[in-house]
Amino acid sequence: MDRGPMPSSTQRPDPPYRRIVAEFRSRILTGDLRPGDRMPSIRQIAQRGGVAVATATKVMAALRDEGLVETKVGAGTVVSIRTVQEQPAGPTTPPSPRRADIPKQTLNREHVLQTAIAIADLEGLDAVSMRRLATELDVGAMSLYRHVANKDELVTQMVNEVFAEPELPIPGPEGWRAKLELISRRQWELGRRHLWLPRAVSFTRPLLVPNMMAHTEWTLRALDGLGLPMTTRIREALTLHALVVTIALSMADEAEAEDETGVTLTRWRLAQQGRADELLGRGRFPLLAAIPEETVSDLDGLFEYSLARHLDGFAAMLDRESRTRS
Repeated sequence: MDRGPMPSSTQRPDPPYRRIVAEFRSRILTGDLRPGDRMPSIRQIAQRGGVAVATATKVMAALRDEGLVETKVGAGTVVSIRTVQEQPAGPTTPPSPRRADIPKQTLNREHVLQTAIAIADLEGLDAVSMRRLATELDVGAMSLYRHVANKDELVTQMVNEVFAEPELPIPGPEGWRAKLELISRRQWELGRRHLWLPRAVSFTRPLLVPNMMAHTEWTLRALDGLGLPMTTRIREALTLHALVVTIALSMADEAEAEDETGVTLTRWRLAQQGRADELLGRGRFPLLAAIPEETVSDLDGLFEYSLARHLDGFAAMLDRESRTRS
């Protein structure tokens, strides 16, 4: 039975990311998305398009490569004003991508890592890819592989780079408590500066990088002379780090929510005020109703409180151990 011409083996549907790129390109060039409009986040693109986050990241990278979108500090990724204004009507060759003004001959491992860190600081870890990095550095993607083998190694070295930022004085302040406060606060500041950092570290599969290991070694040394077994000392080091990471993740989540929705925490609170008044105004939760609103979202205050109470407990344990030995 004649079923008509069979499709050629070369006629394959475009991959999903190209379809999504084409949709956004059309919306931008027809004015549905106007210059300065906020683009959906990578997570939103993934959810709406039914694709993986990696595919959504590829979409954003392709739009950026065409010069259709750009990143604005404090606004996230928006439709590019300059490029859209210069875009001629009708079919056209995509303009050359905007790239960092870094001469090719200066490319080295430090430039690669610092550029990757800058991308992650502004747009999150999902935005970091070898292709995006090559675009920012104005080099071919293959040239990056002389400096990092793949994205996993890139992220590992990014973590190593940022853990070199805080100074860890030798021997440090007097007393174990002052030392543990110092390193915890240094790591907290790292989490504030690099919101992607907490998601890049693991407790079960720790990154074996010198600068991060130096933090752990410093913490273990801070516990010298207390008569503690090494098991207790490493658990204390990991517990302190977990305390920092847990609260820093909440900070990262809030920044991501604001970037995705465009709604600040203050505006979100105002939108929720009616529901909060309804729940708290009936007298069922009198203690919750008495809590100052700003206390809950004060993550710096939560960090300081958690650190102080943890160290109080650690001091009580040391006192108990000392009396037991006596």
